[in-house]
Amino acid sequence: MKWQHALQDYRHYLRLERGLSVNSIENYSMDVIKLINYLDVNEIEVSPLKISNKSIQEFVYNASKSLNARSQSRLISGLRSFFGFLVFEDYRKDNPLDLLESPKIGRKLPDTISIGEVDKIIAAIDLSKNEGERNRAIIETLYGCGLRVSELLDLKISDLFFNEGFIKVTGKGDKQRFVPISEYTVKFISIYKDQVRSQQDIKPEATDTLFLNRRGNRLTRAMIFTIVRNLTEAAGIKKKVSPHTFRHSFATHLLENGADLRAIQQMLGHESITTTEVYVHVDRSHLRQVMDEFHPRK
Repeated sequence: MKWQHALQDYRHYLRLERGLSVNSIENYSMDVIKLINYLDVNEIEVSPLKISNKSIQEFVYNASKSLNARSQSRLISGLRSFFGFLVFEDYRKDNPLDLLESPKIGRKLPDTISIGEVDKIIAAIDLSKNEGERNRAIIETLYGCGLRVSELLDLKISDLFFNEGFIKVTGKGDKQRFVPISEYTVKFISIYKDQVRSQQDIKPEATDTLFLNRRGNRLTRAMIFTIVRNLTEAAGIKKKVSPHTFRHSFATHLLENGADLRAIQQMLGHESITTTEVYVHVDRSHLRQVMDEFHPRK
């Protein structure tokens, strides 16, 4: 089996069996491509079925010279997944990454901003322009519903169930969930939808897409990042703020105000509660509050 054939099969597996997004598949594939390029540059002719633990170790060692611990761990994890697939499909009997330890890394806590900083960013929006109403609705939705960028871009008018107080969100692996939406966020989405979007010439393929660019088509990820970066600078906030920062802040502020971790997990669309538990580390004062309020020997 040649490397490109194995990589193609692996990509199909990630899409069909694991239901990963296009971005996730590209990230996993890139780890394998780095190994393929290393073998080509060093003129090492070995198939994915015959490559040894030693060759993998040498590749990781060389790659690690220019990578931090987190990137090294990510690379090893990606390769372990690829060779795990080959074992799963009975192409190989062993995974050459099984005995390779990942570097120890601390858990990276998510970046957050305060409620006051969220307000500053929203206040920096120029509402005299049509895109101003759209941008306010975008920020309010990112923060008010805790959405990923891809989920925001995929949001459709037919996904809005305002009378019931929910929106339908399509998350990773095309898994759908209903997320509660406040009347505050509903108000700003409605202003944009009814007063701005309704006046646009909309492309046929974007008829049901909620957030549109000036040409009446779907927005890109890059555009959302640009909007957030420009507003952050206009608000005079020096820290790095990305669209995902609003999602992290959404979860952190809910936890700070006493929300149940399981409820936050459902709203964020996390498969495992372990992923959501990172927000407990952001605000340890919440743990003290829970102890004081609920322990019988307080």
